[in-house]
Amino acid sequence: MTKILAVANQKGGVGKTTSCVNLAASLAATKRKVLMVDLDPQGNATMGAGVDKSALELSVYDVLTGRIPIQEAITAETSGGFDLLPANGDLTAAEVELIAAKRKEFRLKSSLSAVAEQYDYILIDCPPSLNMLTVNALVAATGVVIPMQCEYYALEGISALMSTIEKIRHSLNPELRIEGILRTMFDPRNGLTREVSGQLVEYFGERVYRTVIPRNVRLAEAPSHGQAAMHYDRYSRGAVAYLALAGEMNRRADLPA
Repeated sequence: MTKILAVANQKGGVGKTTSCVNLAASLAATKRKVLMVDLDPQGNATMGAGVDKSALELSVYDVLTGRIPIQEAITAETSGGFDLLPANGDLTAAEVELIAAKRKEFRLKSSLSAVAEQYDYILIDCPPSLNMLTVNALVAATGVVIPMQCEYYALEGISALMSTIEKIRHSLNPELRIEGILRTMFDPRNGLTREVSGQLVEYFGERVYRTVIPRNVRLAEAPSHGQAAMHYDRYSRGAVAYLALAGEMNRRADLPA
């Protein structure tokens, strides 16, 4: 069964897009068939996959607004070894156009149903806000991966996201659940980091991934080269961590790691 995972956090700057791109590449490296959906008008995940967002002829915008079937917009085998449904600034207009549309919350889910069986994982990079695009992602998803820094304000942000997930579950997608909490930019030398990390494990238990993503220069450099960290510097701590996370996710899904 295809796992459709929304990578989401209403707080920006937590490594959401970095996690989506690197996790997609790492899962692809474990011989999984992966589709990454860029649902952020900034198009950062698209650029991180080595695709020029300014040169796109077709994008997720055309899919959500019903102009084309999803198959026509998917870019096969990006630099990271995964397929991509790309995005650029055109996506901003989709929200306006969807306001009066029928079943507007289900546009992405309906489109993905046409290709879902071709993939082991579909990862959706959400914008850092609760809008119609994020709602589409949460309605389409079977689970939510929440990247977060272990700092005080991050705990406030995750409580707001939990509330949103509950509302979506009760009204639009009863199958939705938290797939996992991913601790990013992790520095074990920091006392607050250790304290917040402990609180997360105490509250969420097994849903907190054992793998943590360290602060790593190579992770920050890789997007400017249009590559995931494992292709930019496969031996960097960041690349190794995301590959470990892919293995952990495969084990959770009862797939060979």
